[in-house]
Amino acid sequence: MTLSNLPPLVTVFGGSGFVGRHIVRALARRGYRIRVAVRRPDLAGFLLPLGNVGQISLVQANLRYRASVDKAVEGTDHVVNCVGILFESGRNRFDAVQDFGARAVAEAARNAGATLTHISAIGADVNSESQYAVTKGKSEAAILSTKPDAVIMRPSIIFGPEDSFFNKFAAMARKAPFLPLIGGGKTRFQPVHVGDVAEAVARSVDGKLARGKIYELGGREVLSFRECMEVMLTTVERRRGFLSLPFGVASLLAGLMSLVPFIKPPLTGDQVKLLKKDNVVSEAARAEGRTLEAMGITPVTLESILPSYLVQYRPHGQFTGAGKEA
Repeated sequence: MTLSNLPPLVTVFGGSGFVGRHIVRALARRGYRIRVAVRRPDLAGFLLPLGNVGQISLVQANLRYRASVDKAVEGTDHVVNCVGILFESGRNRFDAVQDFGARAVAEAARNAGATLTHISAIGADVNSESQYAVTKGKSEAAILSTKPDAVIMRPSIIFGPEDSFFNKFAAMARKAPFLPLIGGGKTRFQPVHVGDVAEAVARSVDGKLARGKIYELGGREVLSFRECMEVMLTTVERRRGFLSLPFGVASLLAGLMSLVPFIKPPLTGDQVKLLKKDNVVSEAARAEGRTLEAMGITPVTLESILPSYLVQYRPHGQFTGAGKEA
């Protein structure tokens, strides 16, 4: 095979993360050459078996350092940015990663003549109370200003084997006699499977989606926070009570938790602010055909996927008797 007919090269920023690894798998199956840009390539070797020998390569890059971003994008045909943080830690601040970093990737893609797909989030809004949502909103505006032909994906909460939502509460249900319902558990979500998000990104790389648009990705079901917890508890076959926490109380608790040096804080004040608004696909996105269904992707259901990875949280794992709850 000569250089002129090599498969296109795709650079994936954050390819070793929860969403990123599924994107890498989807692209590898399509035959693309993949350059995975991560802060610690030495910890991302598990990605290499997802493709053929030499199909996937690992390079060092940090969105806070522009030179490393430019280097990672050199010679690439398409760039995927799925880097994001749910809480701030050390030098990884919302502004640095989700605003400055996303701008850097967009500028590097423009300078390299590459197309761009960016993972944002439903709720991205420069006028939000939440800094997470504000920086997501700022990055979207900057990206479309820099790369008007960019494709932006806004998923609702993403579920899958390594998710930080259902896994977290299922682990909590192992020991806690009750689960917290922030704001009474009324916030609505539209959980979307990580595989469906990865397929949407792959179709963008394929050039099958209209460019310069913001797509909103949600699953089949719209569920309240409480309903999500009920589905999870049914899956792990446990009975737990619920404790309703008003937003004010939850903010106070989050503030107290921030004083403890958690590696991953159970709750932050910014997350409480996010929970004040529903996280579902907008009517505008549906009307304009900017959804998974409009792409020809049929979202999978929670019930068909959750048991495959939450079984570990059952009282006796896979050997727990059907219908017996603890």
